[in-house]
Amino acid sequence: MSDLTRNQSAKLAQEVSAITIANYDRMAVAYSNGTANHDVSQNITALLEAIDVDGPNVILDLGCGPGRDLCRFKALGHEVVGLDGSSEFVRIARTKTDCEVLHQDFLKLDLPFARFDGIFANASLFHVPISQLAQVLGNLAATLKPGGVLLCSNPRGNNEEGWVDGRYGCFHDLETWRNYVTDAGFRELYHYYRPTGRPRAEQPWLVTVWRRISDISTNLY
Repeated sequence: MSDLTRNQSAKLAQEVSAITIANYDRMAVAYSNGTANHDVSQNITALLEAIDVDGPNVILDLGCGPGRDLCRFKALGHEVVGLDGSSEFVRIARTKTDCEVLHQDFLKLDLPFARFDGIFANASLFHVPISQLAQVLGNLAATLKPGGVLLCSNPRGNNEEGWVDGRYGCFHDLETWRNYVTDAGFRELYHYYRPTGRPRAEQPWLVTVWRRISDISTNLY
């Protein structure tokens, strides 16, 4: 890809991200109320059980929204940091949780090297345009400690990319998603579909659990 094409792609992705974030800003309170009782304990448990160092652990809740899962990790005794691109979500999460909550667009992550034992990316990374996914995953690999764990929960599909209800989304199948995350320096631990106990056609969510390989270059991204 030429520098011009790469710059045009990055500019377009930033515009897409800004529109998606603005949509979340407008619906922040309604979203907070509507998702407050969603049960993602299966995903929280999967992340924590895959971390192979004694707790309490340092967790990044990537796309923390209004802070529901920050509260859950905190109640379990872990040090949890939130991150979201929506200023309204960040405001609500800081007020609700008294946790550190970073206001950052996924496309402009500025995270410390090797700080986190785990990253909880629940219903968030599917908003990253495909053209920027390798860079974002590389940044996540760099902010994990060697052997750290990444959990991703995304709505699955057949590799469609586009607008849904005013927000941009990418709906990967397992093999495509597996290729992107593996290339970013991760080894797959396992995957499962949600909600549990339903036929596959009624399980729209794909959850994948990954370990950061210990010899990843610190200068990849």
